[in-house]
Amino acid sequence: MKEKDDYLQNAGINTRLSHIGNSPSDFHGFVNPPVVHASTVLFPNARAMETRAQKYTYGTRGTPTTDALCEAIDALEGSAGTILVPSGLAAITVPFLAFLSSGDHALIVDSVYTPTRIFCDTMLKRLGVEIDYYDPLVGAGIEQLIKPNTKLVHTEAPGSNTFEMQDISAISTVAHRHGCVVTMDNTWATPIYFKPLDHGVDISIHAATKYPAGHSDILLGTVSANAAHWERLKDANITLGICAAPDDAYQVLRGLRTMGVRLDRHQESALALATWLEGRDDVARVLHPALPSFPGHELWKRDFKGASGIFSIVLAADSPEKFKPKAHSFLDALSIFGLGYSWGGFESLAVHVNLSDRRVAKAPTQGPVLRLQIGLEDVADIKADIEKGLAAAAAI
Repeated sequence: MKEKDDYLQNAGINTRLSHIGNSPSDFHGFVNPPVVHASTVLFPNARAMETRAQKYTYGTRGTPTTDALCEAIDALEGSAGTILVPSGLAAITVPFLAFLSSGDHALIVDSVYTPTRIFCDTMLKRLGVEIDYYDPLVGAGIEQLIKPNTKLVHTEAPGSNTFEMQDISAISTVAHRHGCVVTMDNTWATPIYFKPLDHGVDISIHAATKYPAGHSDILLGTVSANAAHWERLKDANITLGICAAPDDAYQVLRGLRTMGVRLDRHQESALALATWLEGRDDVARVLHPALPSFPGHELWKRDFKGASGIFSIVLAADSPEKFKPKAHSFLDALSIFGLGYSWGGFESLAVHVNLSDRRVAKAPTQGPVLRLQIGLEDVADIKADIEKGLAAAAAI
């Protein structure tokens, strides 16, 4: 098995995705690990029970199924350990609870995933944690925002809905100089296109609901830590009693096998459509980091190996009163696109983005922001559907 692991270290990404996290020899030669449904685990004697002297002790602390997925994620992230939680939001809240205490201060990027902001402004504040939001473009300038009690800096690149890029390495360097833990929501890029721990991040967070699962039917989050922070993350997760279901872990592990080829398709289709949309007069802006015109493009090109299938457009509108009517007309005219809040699955989705909670990274002023998840459908069909939406919006 070690010989195989050593070989996979230098193999291509699709080869690695096909083989990480499984050990057929451990399960009578079957390619996929069994789905182990477990709560109680029996011990051979009282001494073993007292000392917990065996690999598995209770269902909340892992099974062969969940361990297989954790091992696969560790192989992708380069992490010391990974925990599985029931959702992408839980993947953010668990490390926040693990590393923040009453009286601490946390810096949260202002382009953050909206439910993260809600958690910070309610639960964390109620627990006595001070929160400040910072400009995603701050880079090394974050040093000016760090206080004596700052304990955690949360990053997300690209930013939710508006896709601002962050200089993760610069932020991490400064944060570590002041003893802060750096966390990152890396859902957009996945570990295939960006490996946070290689850029100084301590805790890499992923909504496996999205590209790893890939089929719009699983809720699951992964949290991967470097060696310095793994034990505390693991202990906090055990203390909170949060764990993922083995059936969901199995489905995500299965999704990982095709994630590379799916991401290639998402990337290719999304970039083709983003480039086409950029040339239209009825689109004021296209918010996609892989476009050379995008303000954060150079950072994306420097640090990322690819782009996923989600970006936003800003419809052209001559007055704020028309923002919502134009957005709704666009959405209601769509046939292939579903109107739904998730992304990363096989189907295209669209949503009118609400950016009213921003403090620093203000919303575009040229028109309404529409987030497009480009699925695996044929580009010509997706393009025709978008054209229907644009025509309907233009009529307003």
